[in-house]
Amino acid sequence: MNTQITNCHTSDRMYCWMKLLFSVVFTVLCLGTTMAHAENYGDDNGTGDSALLAPSVTAVAPLANTTGVPINTKIITAAFSKAMAGASLNRGSFRLACPLGTPIHGAVTYLAAGNVATLTLPAATSLPPSTVCTATITEEAEDTADVSLANRYSWTFTTGVTPDTIRPIATLAVPVVTAAAAAPAAAPATFAAATSIAVPIVGVPANTAITAVFTKDMAPATINAASFTVTCAAPCVSPAGVVTYVVGSRTAVFTPTLPLTPGTTYTVTITTAATDLAGNSLTGNQAPWPAISNYVQTFITTGLAPAVNALVFSTHPTTAAVGVCPGASINATFSVPSGLRMNPLTLNTATFTVTGPAPALTPVTAASVVLDIATGHIATFTPLSPLTDGGIYTATIKGGATGVMDLAIPGNALASDLTWTFTAGPAAVNCLAPVALGSASLFGIFGGSAGMTNSGVNTAINGNIGTIAVGTSSITGFHDTAGDVYTQTPLNIGTVNGSIYTCTNSSSGPTAAGPNAASCAIATQARLDAQTAFLALAALPAGPDPGAGNLAGLTLTPGVYTAAAASFMIQGGDLTLDAQGDPNAVWVFQMASTLLLGGPGVAFPQSVILINGAQAKNVYWQVGSAATINAGGGGTMVGTIISPAGTTFSTAGNVAPVTLEGRVLSTGASITMVNTIINVPAP
Repeated sequence: MNTQITNCHTSDRMYCWMKLLFSVVFTVLCLGTTMAHAENYGDDNGTGDSALLAPSVTAVAPLANTTGVPINTKIITAAFSKAMAGASLNRGSFRLACPLGTPIHGAVTYLAAGNVATLTLPAATSLPPSTVCTATITEEAEDTADVSLANRYSWTFTTGVTPDTIRPIATLAVPVVTAAAAAPAAAPATFAAATSIAVPIVGVPANTAITAVFTKDMAPATINAASFTVTCAAPCVSPAGVVTYVVGSRTAVFTPTLPLTPGTTYTVTITTAATDLAGNSLTGNQAPWPAISNYVQTFITTGLAPAVNALVFSTHPTTAAVGVCPGASINATFSVPSGLRMNPLTLNTATFTVTGPAPALTPVTAASVVLDIATGHIATFTPLSPLTDGGIYTATIKGGATGVMDLAIPGNALASDLTWTFTAGPAAVNCLAPVALGSASLFGIFGGSAGMTNSGVNTAINGNIGTIAVGTSSITGFHDTAGDVYTQTPLNIGTVNGSIYTCTNSSSGPTAAGPNAASCAIATQARLDAQTAFLALAALPAGPDPGAGNLAGLTLTPGVYTAAAASFMIQGGDLTLDAQGDPNAVWVFQMASTLLLGGPGVAFPQSVILINGAQAKNVYWQVGSAATINAGGGGTMVGTIISPAGTTFSTAGNVAPVTLEGRVLSTGASITMVNTIINVPAP
């Protein structure tokens, strides 16, 4: 127990003096007992006193090593593996410095639901731009048994230059997504006109907790029993339950006190009281997107999911694997009964551990232990620091009554602990890391020095857009959440859930009076960061061209792929990217010339499909010249497209939207789109 009064903030001095007194008495009276437990300290397998297992940080937000963090981020969060003593989490034990040595003070609170500590900055305080911030949890933080953090925990993130005006979106997360009637073939529900979701989700087991995932990290205290409800119409009685937000997994869990009633329609409502780390309220489906509104979704329960043990289907790295990148994550993919996800509340640094290198059993400090959002079946342990090259490590997932479980009520657990070993070492493919996009990371479109043009009324950008162009007609057919409109007509309306950063003025709105110098500076920096990322991607060692220029019909594992004849196309079939259970897997496609998705001609849209944990944020297309994405409309592209030239989505007159799960960043030419939906991936 750390009892140094000098480390206490003035407002918490009385607490620390009381703690010191307790410590002295405890030490004198209980020294023998303490020593008797010493060899079992940290034992979580039932052989010692599990109450003495030191708490640890299991997830944080903003994420460790993230770049482009918005400067108006007001909340820093850290989740713990155990229930903590709220009084021990204060301005002395939870600190923020931007940069190191320059403290930024805020109010520190503790939320028992989710074991989450929150540092909230004053409303008038912003983070400094383009700065490395360091957040620290000291050894003064204690659990409810007065056991301190074993070691001080620090993580860093780098700010961008933009505030965050992008509103979060919620989605009911259930593996079964069969609709009672055919869903509209138009844009996704989050972009639809004002209406509740009339088509319920069917096939949801009656004995499951209900989860919703968000497109952004949320303020934990705003996700509660008032903002997240599950109800049903009389004579059905709406269920009682507990609501918990899981930091890192961006997931809210409603756990009913009793199983729901089979064959019953329930309604999930998440209100606008739910906000992200910058204070942006939810954009739901009760008003035209992206206006602030509630999210409402109905579902129909089926029978009970069976009571069978959860299983680990696969691990990454595999048992006895060698050459595992020291910076790689460790993953496990679970198999559970149909209709269920794993319970993110049971996945933390106590139930998923990594120790080593052998022969030592030193715990590896985790940057996070989280559940993937897409499937709810992949748990990921990400080390805070690289592993030792050549070291042998042991990963363990805890089973039994205190281990990992699925969302069934009661939860299905692993039958017993699962343990496997692997050896860290240099491996070029495994060591491929995401490329930092800096301030460009929050942009769905960047139109270089030329701008962007939209045709159609179904275009929606879930992120910012920008250009350094100075012509008043360089941006046409867009409006943003601030009220700026750029040359829209009744037939050309593009909605931006965020801000438009330019070096010119809007047709109407806050910047209609003239160019905004601050906005132009933000756009200029974003272009520089996109150029830096383009050069970093181009500099990676060349890889194979598995389809002789045409990637259609292929299933590709992570790595660098280089077009032998300068161009890539995906024509005649879809491209599948298989992460093999690793949500941090990275793909880079290099081409000196063009990229073409879809065709031949303006017909036959194609898609890029992600499986086994693959994420859009980890896919990059480094394009030497122009890109054309599904000229016939429709289809889904995935990843960040960076090019010095232009990119074209669809063709004038097409109604079926083209979807890009990613970004399109041009450093030179313009971006042209027709009825295009772009979702900027979360970090």
